[in-house]
Amino acid sequence: MTPPADQTVAEPVLTGTGAVLSLHSVSKTHGTGPGAVPALDSLTLDVSFGEFLCIVGASGCGKSTLLNIIAGLDRPTSGTVEVRGGKPTLLFQEAALFPWLTVQGNIELALKLRGIDRTHRRETVAALLDLVHLAGFARKRPHELSGGMRQRVALARALAQQAEILLMDEPFGALDAMTRDLLHDELERLWRETGLTVIFVTHNVREAVRLGQRVALLSSRPGRVAAEFPVPIGRPRRMESPDVGRLAGVITDQLRREVRRHAAG
Repeated sequence: MTPPADQTVAEPVLTGTGAVLSLHSVSKTHGTGPGAVPALDSLTLDVSFGEFLCIVGASGCGKSTLLNIIAGLDRPTSGTVEVRGGKPTLLFQEAALFPWLTVQGNIELALKLRGIDRTHRRETVAALLDLVHLAGFARKRPHELSGGMRQRVALARALAQQAEILLMDEPFGALDAMTRDLLHDELERLWRETGLTVIFVTHNVREAVRLGQRVALLSSRPGRVAAEFPVPIGRPRRMESPDVGRLAGVITDQLRREVRRHAAG
């Protein structure tokens, strides 16, 4: 249940000590020779256990490349990536559910890959669907669900993998404003209840301030961390609140400077 708007909620205490993820001087170049395209350049970033970090930047600045490297789907050209919280799970803008499987089947697939027996799979799926507020939808197929519901199923499937780091690549970008707002609340609730570390990539600066404990701004391509902004705003937050708008304005001004610098170069 979401607290009343005038009730300030304390930030969760970060679990563990030190960094769950460390990137040091990470660079990535796509291709070789004259046609090579640098995506990341000497990017250094630490993420704490249980932190909600949002990453923003202009289109093409390497945000998705960065998540792919953290997830182990791609390798940096140079630099080091150290993950201390187990294998991360990556969620995309599209839910990427298997259309021929039911909701239960999509989530069970992750459990099968972990070697969970059938009885415990059914119990776990029921618990996860309850966690994402989709109890009663186990037998539905993806085409019978709204976009927001499909993203909830994808989130339940990610949680079924028992990952401690959740990577989200603009997961709500294709949704309408009301659905997105509801999923912000749901994601925030799950983060609190599970203790996950969340790294959330978005081009929407207000969304980043609405969700994150910290916002990292990437420079224009090749991407590096140009600035970091703590978010000292009490929860619950709303995209339209004045405090969110003020900090989003500061970050947006910095983002514009980065875009102009890239254009001038």
